[in-house]
Amino acid sequence: MRSLRLILGNARYFGPSWVFASINILFGTWAIYIPTVKDALNISKSELGIAIFFLALGVFTIFPFASAIINKFGVGKTTFYGVLLSCITAMLPLLAPNYYILMGALFLFGATNGVTDISMNTLVTEIEKKDKVKFMAASHGFFSLGGVLAGLGSFLIGPLSNPVLHMSIAVLLVLVVNFRFRSQYFSEIAEEIENEPFSFGLLKPLLLLGLISFVAMGSEGAIVDWSGLYLKEITLAPEALWGLGFLGFQVTMTLGRFLGDGISDKIGSIKIVAIGAILAIIGYFLVLTGNTYFSILGFALNGLGFSVMVPEVFRIGGNVKGIDSSKGIAFIAGAGYTGFLCAPPILGFLAENYSLTRSFVVLLACGFLILLFTLLLKRKKA
Repeated sequence: MRSLRLILGNARYFGPSWVFASINILFGTWAIYIPTVKDALNISKSELGIAIFFLALGVFTIFPFASAIINKFGVGKTTFYGVLLSCITAMLPLLAPNYYILMGALFLFGATNGVTDISMNTLVTEIEKKDKVKFMAASHGFFSLGGVLAGLGSFLIGPLSNPVLHMSIAVLLVLVVNFRFRSQYFSEIAEEIENEPFSFGLLKPLLLLGLISFVAMGSEGAIVDWSGLYLKEITLAPEALWGLGFLGFQVTMTLGRFLGDGISDKIGSIKIVAIGAILAIIGYFLVLTGNTYFSILGFALNGLGFSVMVPEVFRIGGNVKGIDSSKGIAFIAGAGYTGFLCAPPILGFLAENYSLTRSFVVLLACGFLILLFTLLLKRKKA
């Protein structure tokens, strides 16, 4: 919890961390109104899926340009202006009068979120290097807290009965705090890196980090989407327990991120990712017992294991010798988002054509893959 105390006790670290919370407050508030938008525009599930794809397309479209934007304007300014643009574009999907404008609105929302995601992770990496502190994992913990705040905001749906007003309140909260703390990071500039000549040996660490990010975020997305159905159909859990797998996963994910920086500081980034992989593997074995309570415990262990992986690979990627931190993080984030978007439908195909249990066997194998990648990464670093 040392990094959490660091953030809460020092405005220099709270400012960047609040950006992480801001992005998930906006995204989470949009997410709870997806069914409302679907009904308001009278679109089918498949049409909704295509519209949401445009959000992902916006993210991927901006990734190749994110590093250049950050280097041109400065990582602090890009982060702050990214938040402002995200606040504006977060309103657009709820104001869309028809399906085609909804697709365009989601594309813009995805693009602004994408550049802010890269810049905020680069910002934390740069501050960590300058101040010789670690708070990357705790910053990702704030991202999780942003989702919790958005979830609590769902209690406003009934009293407000106005999605645009609700999003306006979320935007106001994000803006007020960011304007209050923007001076803590606004002038930050990424360290100038003298790029080494391209070689496969230079790229190899990023490839391994990208693979870890792809598998880890893909696994996270799969658990979020399929844990409830697994408890319902495989363990035959009563309805009251269907959401406990997801809840356990989110709670331990948040806790692990607040604890992760201190552990990483003592044992190193690669070791903590390996330990996270082992915890996730144990979690999957518990899930595959088919017992309701063991499965819920397994999902909680999954959350604890995966909590440290993405923050740590961002940290490692932002410190690869000879590569700009923004470029390293953009590469890893792109791989991770690809996994996050691709894994749930792939798992759904396996569940539909084979069984849901088979899907989680594949996820177990992915846990072993992450462990293998960390061993290869350790050898490369040595």
